[in-house]
Amino acid sequence: MEQINNIEVVPCTSSNYMKPFRVHYSQNGTRKSWDFMRTHDSVSILIFNTSSHCFILVKQFRPAVYMCEWEKHQPAPAGEEAGGAGDAADAAGEEKASGAGDVADAEKRSRLPPPSAGVTYELCAGLVDKPALSLEEIARQEVLEECGYDVPVAKLRRITSYRSGVGVTGARQTMFYVEVSDEDCVGEGGGEPQEGELIEVVKVPLLEAMNFAYDENIPKTMGVIFSFLWFHSNMAPKYKISTNV
Repeated sequence: MEQINNIEVVPCTSSNYMKPFRVHYSQNGTRKSWDFMRTHDSVSILIFNTSSHCFILVKQFRPAVYMCEWEKHQPAPAGEEAGGAGDAADAAGEEKASGAGDVADAEKRSRLPPPSAGVTYELCAGLVDKPALSLEEIARQEVLEECGYDVPVAKLRRITSYRSGVGVTGARQTMFYVEVSDEDCVGEGGGEPQEGELIEVVKVPLLEAMNFAYDENIPKTMGVIFSFLWFHSNMAPKYKISTNV
């Protein structure tokens, strides 16, 4: 999961998942423009295991999250540090002459954030990219592929839909809730390796869920927080749990 290396950032000239655009428009007589990405809508699923009274989440490395942390660790641009560009060039020449380049590389690597900085906890989710399938059918497939539970479409309960990334994509995500049991588990999950997925299934005990949701040291999506709140508001009486958080 966290054996990340050989990181290289290159321009993205084409993608199967998103396309950049710039829209020009007038608002209240003022000419404006905005850059945005067109991408797929998605589904997410809050999974509750009734056998062990725990939520089933997924954990995976997100390059976009890691790169946000990576940028914080980068040194100031050349010429902005004390001594100026000329001194920096002289120092670089001395390093090369003295064989200190390896030391500089080691120092550079030490400035990189650990791979764990890019790992997040999320709801089971997937793109809406199969026109022949309903949202419920796509959600069912994701539960099976990512978490290993085989559940009928009829058991999926729609919670709500909302816009995500309104400043960048404006895509719609539809959230579902489903209850599973240990008997529904038919595999280990983990996603589709041929699609580049490497997913770890995580269990969060019900009684620890709200502490998990509010712990800022645990990197997670807003969907996790919202869905846990929804569960405590709507399902707490059924499982006789306290809603005090």
